[in-house]
Amino acid sequence: MQNILITGVGSLSALGNNTEEIWKNYKGNKTLISDCCLNNQDVKVGKLNNESESLVKEIRKEKIAFRKLDKSVLMAIITSRKAVKEADWKNLETVGINIGSSRGATALFEKYHKHFLQSDKRLSPLSSPTTTLGNISSWVAMDLGSKGATLSHSITCSTALHSILNASVWIKSGMTDRFLAGGAEAPLTDFTIAQMQSLGIYSQNSSEWPCNPLAKEKEENSMILGEGSTVFALEKDNGQNSIAKIIGIGYATEMIEHNASLSANASCLQDSMKMALKDAELENVDCIVMHAPGTNQGDTSELNAINKVFKDTPHLTINKHLSGHTLGNSGALSMEMAIMMIQKQENISIPYENIATQKTEKPKSILVNAVGFGGNAVSIILQQNKK
Repeated sequence: MQNILITGVGSLSALGNNTEEIWKNYKGNKTLISDCCLNNQDVKVGKLNNESESLVKEIRKEKIAFRKLDKSVLMAIITSRKAVKEADWKNLETVGINIGSSRGATALFEKYHKHFLQSDKRLSPLSSPTTTLGNISSWVAMDLGSKGATLSHSITCSTALHSILNASVWIKSGMTDRFLAGGAEAPLTDFTIAQMQSLGIYSQNSSEWPCNPLAKEKEENSMILGEGSTVFALEKDNGQNSIAKIIGIGYATEMIEHNASLSANASCLQDSMKMALKDAELENVDCIVMHAPGTNQGDTSELNAINKVFKDTPHLTINKHLSGHTLGNSGALSMEMAIMMIQKQENISIPYENIATQKTEKPKSILVNAVGFGGNAVSIILQQNKK
């Protein structure tokens, strides 16, 4: 494929809201997961810190129309502005936008539904337009003044990487030269937490690392939800400077026995990684940012898939032990982590005893995985863009 350049990124999560803060937290040795009261109980979550939360509050006050928007939409607007600024894009009329979400405006939907049940089935006329999934990209387009292609989709936890894949194809086709793509998720609500708990995968671990994917001698599931948005400015490669480039993309779906499970060796991830490697004309990479949500089956299946695809297992790393699982945004957050490691020429290691391969070589190429309910996977390979 023609390389797609990443010229800007905006990010907001428990890890922080700027490059220096986020990298410092990756280098640190302390989780950013905290307690929050949901369903009248303390639950471990990956919340925005006070500074990041203030950014959301400030933008909500900017316009009267913003006051009725879901947090996921506001975070997407914040991160899109940051990505555009870093990319130094001026005329935004033809920029395409694809910012997906697994849950969408779940907090706002729950609010409207509760009111519906308690008020003799009456609803605000804003209940529909502010809770549809497409309203994330639509509001970003309106905020930036874009008249280009505006779309959103939901493909569970691989949503953001599907957005990157989709945007890359648009650029390769010649239908547009620039695209904003990524994810936004605000799932810290009573109903969403209850859904994850009902699956028996939510962490009840009160140790130093309540979410600990790939931990040595791990017995219990330890998935924890987090909130955040990550958006990338993508461009056709015309020789310009960039922070990284996409050199390979793969995707696959597998037949599954249960709609929340993967096969033992995650055949969808095997196929997506093989496709990405073929696309990039590589046999190996230096590092893999795993999806690794903290569920025993999911983590083990992905590790098995990696061991089947790679004869020499690369350095393996994760970030959900720090930020929690941001569902549809998680792949984009992992991609940002990969870009930082490429820029810093340093692998981030897992800070607790683990069963993952750990290496110290400087990473030149990094593969990022995302896989979601429904057995769908995306793998993207990044490299430094040297001119």
